[in-house]
This record gives sequence, C-alpha cells and structure tokens, in this order.
Amino acid sequence: MLFPINPSTLAKYREAFKPSRAKDDPTDAELALELLLRHPERFAPLRPQSVAMRSLFSLVEQRRELVGDKTRFTNRLCDTLKQYYPQALEWFEQRDTVLFCDFLTHWPTLLTVRRARRTTLEAFFHAHKCRIRLIAVRLESIRAATPLTEDPGIITACRLHVLALVAQLRTVLSAIDVFDREIAALARAQPDFALFDRLPGAGPQMAPRLLAAFGEQRDRFHGADELQKYAGIAPVTERSGKKSWVHWRWQCPKFLRQTFVEWAAQTINKSFWASAYYRQQRAKGSTHQAAVRALAFKWIRILYRCWQTRTPYDETTYLNALRKRGSPLLRHLELPG
Repeated sequence: MLFPINPSTLAKYREAFKPSRAKDDPTDAELALELLLRHPERFAPLRPQSVAMRSLFSLVEQRRELVGDKTRFTNRLCDTLKQYYPQALEWFEQRDTVLFCDFLTHWPTLLTVRRARRTTLEAFFHAHKCRIRLIAVRLESIRAATPLTEDPGIITACRLHVLALVAQLRTVLSAIDVFDREIAALARAQPDFALFDRLPGAGPQMAPRLLAAFGEQRDRFHGADELQKYAGIAPVTERSGKKSWVHWRWQCPKFLRQTFVEWAAQTINKSFWASAYYRQQRAKGSTHQAAVRALAFKWIRILYRCWQTRTPYDETTYLNALRKRGSPLLRHLELPG
C-alpha cells in the first residue's frame, strides 16, 4: 500500500530538524515514515481509479494540450499572412479549419489565387460545402484584391513558412479528431456520464473533462470544500497579527483548475443564475477571471451534491430553491417560468 506525501510537506518537516537544509534520501525516507506514523489521519492510501477513468483523464488532458498547439499554430499562421497575404484572413473568419488549410495549400499567395479560374475556385468551395452567398462574396473579393507587397524577398520566405505551418496545423486538427472519437466512446461508457452530459455549457468537450475531474471514487473527497481546495479554486487566506490577505492557490493540479474555470465561463451565457452571479461579481469590482473563479467555486458545490446523490442537475429546481431561500442573487431579477 502506498501513501503519497507532498514533497513540500516533507521538505518543511525536514527543515524543522535540519535548518541547514542538508538532504539525504535515507533520512528523507525515515522522516516520511515518521510523518505517516505520527499523523496517519493526514495521509490517505493511494487507490488508483479504474483503467478506463485514468485513460479518460489522460486523454482529455492531452487533447487540451493539442488545442493549445492548434492555437499557437493558428496565431503564427495569421501573423505570417499579415506580412504578405492579409486578404486570406478576410476571406475566412475561422482559421483553425481544414478548409483554411486546403485553401492555403492550393493558393499560398495572392498571385496564385488570382490566376485560378473562377470555375476552379467555385468547385473548391462547393466541395467544402460553403454557402453559395459566401462563395460569391469571396470570389468578388479575390477578383478585386490588391497585393500588399510584390517583393519576392518577402513573399518567398513567407509562402514557405505558411506551407510549413499549414502542414503542422493540419496534423494537429487530425489528431484532435482522433482524440475526440476516443474520448466520446470512453466517456459514454462510464456510468456517471449522464450526470455531466447535459450540464449548461458542457458539450462534447467539457462533459468528459468534468467527468474525469470528479472521477468515480465518491469517498475520495469528504465534502465539496475538499474538492474546491484540491482543484485550486478555493482561495488561500493568510493572517499575521492584524494583517490578513487572500490569494489563489499556487500548488494544485493546473489542468483540473483549468477545467472548472473554462467550464464556468461557458455557463455564463447558458445558465440564468450563473449569468446573474457573474454580473454581481463584476459589479463588486472583480476582474473577469476572478468572477469566473468565484462562479466555478459555486458550481463545484452544486455538482458535488449532484455527483454524491447521482442526481442530474436541473436548472429549474435550483432556481426554485434559490427563490424559496430568498437568495439576494435573484431577489431583483425576473425568474423564467
């Protein structure tokens, strides 16, 4: 049986007896054992979750990293196009798509696209299922486009850079599709998937992430506050004498915190009370990020109760509960229904 001990905890414990900060592995092992024997209530044994749940958590975390790569490649691609071929950015609002990659692969410069036949361009857009009205607008803009520069010293290097970035972006987009299919199949096979599938703003990406965040071991956290602290959502209060200050947690699973914060932001336009609470926090002077973290704090309390009781979240039920309690959040707002 394994008992995980935070390295920082062990380091502080060692420093209490060795202010010189001398370190030795055998001594650390003895101190770790002493910590466990003296404070057994502080350290729970490590109980890994099922293979399926651990696989799901790894998949959603790695997918989020791929999304970050996609954003980086798209930003670099847009920056390069602005140097010699900015019209391509005007023709396509969404740049992280196969359509955009295919277009730049066929016509990486303004000169090449202006030389293309109208029928060729129409066939290309029709093959990618673009709207007819949008096709006409693009073709007219291509015909009237004026080059930003005709300097071969700029165009040659930028064209090659764009093609290289397009190849990388195309690979990432394909990898994300593979991850999406694997995640969807694995998540739907979990018994608790229904608890997260229909949450406001969850969708096919966030629902599996929330499922993996809570996991399947309901005795892992003894209360919503433990999950709030573990995920880094609950702030830290420090007091010394007459001074007191609050800051966010530095040591926590960053991806877990990112999951709750990103999902909470999605609920602002999907949940009535979440929107009201967010506006309330902003009215108090909180920044956008602080308000979203505060919203995530409240959402964790709600989801923890739903998770423990295996009861799907219902917006109407929660709004009625707020109304019965006379919550100041909804006191001056008109409730739906």
